[in-house]
Amino acid sequence: MKMIALGAFALATLTAGAASAQAQAQAPAALNHGAPVAGVCVYNPQQLLAGSTAGQSLVTGLQRLGEEVRGELTPYSTALQTEATALQQGGQAADPDGARARAWQARLQEAQQLEQTRSNELRYTESLQTQTIVTAARPILAALYQEKACSILLDGSTVLAINPAMDLTAPAIQRLNQALPTLPAFSRSPVPAELQQ
Repeated sequence: MKMIALGAFALATLTAGAASAQAQAQAPAALNHGAPVAGVCVYNPQQLLAGSTAGQSLVTGLQRLGEEVRGELTPYSTALQTEATALQQGGQAADPDGARARAWQARLQEAQQLEQTRSNELRYTESLQTQTIVTAARPILAALYQEKACSILLDGSTVLAINPAMDLTAPAIQRLNQALPTLPAFSRSPVPAELQQ
């Protein structure tokens, strides 16, 4: 039985954001930038998540929840594996009427359903907590947009190189770290029924 991804999406997203941020931070060092373009600003949301203390607390919290889920699912996996081995080694004599195999299959389906439920809960929890960070960042970005007299704000994850004077990401991270130094403690959130399909 496969074990749950344990927040792998969140970790992959944040890790990719950190790698992208590192690559962007390294690439412009070799470039000679032209003058900043008045009114054009850039912001990288993945870099904000990866670089902010709130984003880091999201990763830590998701890792903790992932470990809790793994601890919950491991006994199911171990019991199913043990029973499968016993059935396989015992052959027909161990299960003459197939009742043990049918019971094992039913337990496997229950374990898979529980695994899917926990996986959905972790994704939903990640979404809720990410939204908390995004909500806290919005007014910060609006203020920076006004302060820098921006006329357009580009997604920095799609820009290959930018004059650092046009990038709002670093000051946004600094202000977000002050406004939301960490996420409040959070636990796994059940997915509302209307979102389960």
